[in-house]
Amino acid sequence: MVFGIGIDLIEIDRIEKSISKFGDSFLNKIFTKGEIEYSSSKGSPYQHYAARFAAKEAIAKALSTPDNKGFNWKDIEVYNEDNGYPNAKLFGKVKEILGDDKELKISISHSDNYATCVAIVYSK
Repeated sequence: MVFGIGIDLIEIDRIEKSISKFGDSFLNKIFTKGEIEYSSSKGSPYQHYAARFAAKEAIAKALSTPDNKGFNWKDIEVYNEDNGYPNAKLFGKVKEILGDDKELKISISHSDNYATCVAIVYSK
């Protein structure tokens, strides 16, 4: 049974502008160390930052958690499995909301200009 569905779409240049304007304070507020290392290592880092940002937003929506209320941005860490599929580790309040009785699946995509993510939370 589906508990929640979330989707987010973001313009990559919006993330680029935030990083350019606020630098490390923006990065360290939103992204985990692992997300920063991964995204910074890519040829198009802003694309990967935007995809992770979209995933965090989509997951929050799927869990019916209002935008950045009740959890920290770093309570969600987006990473890639060895096979390349995106996944998320949850911590703190977000992990509590998901609980042991539900599972989370995400799908991320990006183009030159946009990044998007769909998140589905369902009962086990």
